[in-house]
Amino acid sequence: MRFTSFEKLSILCPDLSNADVLKREFFQRPTLQVAYDVLGKILARVFDGKVIAGRIVEVEAYRGDDPASHAYRGKTKRNSPMFDEGGTIYVYFTYGMHYCFNIVTESAGFPAALLIRAVEPLCGVDIMKKNRKTTEICNLTNGPAKLCQALKIERQLSGKKLNDGQLYVLDDGFEVDKKLVQRSRRIGIRVGTDLLWRFYLKGNKFVSKGQPIK
Repeated sequence: MRFTSFEKLSILCPDLSNADVLKREFFQRPTLQVAYDVLGKILARVFDGKVIAGRIVEVEAYRGDDPASHAYRGKTKRNSPMFDEGGTIYVYFTYGMHYCFNIVTESAGFPAALLIRAVEPLCGVDIMKKNRKTTEICNLTNGPAKLCQALKIERQLSGKKLNDGQLYVLDDGFEVDKKLVQRSRRIGIRVGTDLLWRFYLKGNKFVSKGQPIK
């Protein structure tokens, strides 16, 4: 089932009734600025007539001039969504078993994206538990692969746009305590390790594993 308006989405999940759809232009700005600002926003997935949603608590930034980026060596069939405009969805398959979800940033032609590493579950928790085959709430979405499994985010969404009826980013007015926003090196990369391009909320129990490096 697809939805053409957020009003219908909020009917399915009343907890989101006070939230507004974040326009895709929000992501058409410098990547590091978006990475900082997107913390605390809500990622909502519409799947099979139901809504699964969580608050974004951890992201990593990647740009075309970054050796750790998929786009560093140029455009390919796999990474082509990264070259689209901000607000485009980029999903890739890794280690032969996991999906990872990214939101493209900046302007078309300049490849950049945010890897959404973790969210704090807000609604559809029972669905997340079923999708993840676990009852441990802290283990539902505390990592990029877990997040995709919990929210049923797979490769067929890659190249589509946010807010088109399947994936939304919402703003419910939640104010992040700026003192809790931390930066560190990104996780699981071998190059570009000097860049502090991982942003997360300190103390949030849904942030993925990895020792912060200030």
